[in-house]
Amino acid sequence: MDMLKVPTMADMAAEGKEPEVLFWVGCAGSFDDRYKRVTISFIKILNAAGISFAVLGPEESCTGDPARRAGNEFLFQMQAMTNIEVLNGYNVKTIVTACPHCFNTIKNEYPALGGNYEVIHHSTYLQQLINNGKVKMKEGGEFKGKKITYHDSCYLGRANDVYEAPRKVLEALDADLVEMKRCRTKGLCCGAGGAQMFKEAESGDKEINIERTEEALATGANVIASACPFCMTMMTDGVKNKEKENDVKVLDLAELIAISQDKN
Repeated sequence: MDMLKVPTMADMAAEGKEPEVLFWVGCAGSFDDRYKRVTISFIKILNAAGISFAVLGPEESCTGDPARRAGNEFLFQMQAMTNIEVLNGYNVKTIVTACPHCFNTIKNEYPALGGNYEVIHHSTYLQQLINNGKVKMKEGGEFKGKKITYHDSCYLGRANDVYEAPRKVLEALDADLVEMKRCRTKGLCCGAGGAQMFKEAESGDKEINIERTEEALATGANVIASACPFCMTMMTDGVKNKEKENDVKVLDLAELIAISQDKN
């Protein structure tokens, strides 16, 4: 396996340097075995594109998003203030993250507590890298001509109006983007944002991720593209429920680009 170049903010500060961007890894990207692969893919892309970046490493903690959604405002503010103190201490200006929940919290909720940064979701950042020619696709890549459908994350789409960037990234793969009937502003939530990831469905109800997966499979797509760790878990479980895991893959945008990237 290729060695990954992953500098920390502490390392950079010790050398008197400031990276171009801070990559906010997030809890899922750090601890969830499946989403660690997304983290690795995104880092490979950053390295290949020659981007000056760093991570916080052990200095990064949860943004506080789950605490606030669960109603524990005190815990949220404690977690947020701890992170803001660290970020401001390193004079961080630009943050890129692959998690829409982290993206939404740091972008929209940290400013009220003194955390003012340019926060970019990795879908938008990938689009920028592709548009600037820093990321190029291989000719006749693995996904050329394959059907890909994209599931809109609620916190990325409805909460922050990011709809086009993920689709522009997928277009770069020269794949056939097929939309579900419910997409963009009318997209169906995978259920994770409503805590369905942590509980069973109410009696008599269909699991919402199963319903959403059925919509994705109805497109005939070979790949269900995701841009959120929670959506990835819910859609992956939905595909397994339909016994389609060998036929249909659930992949993050970063994984799709890392696989297809021309590294020459």
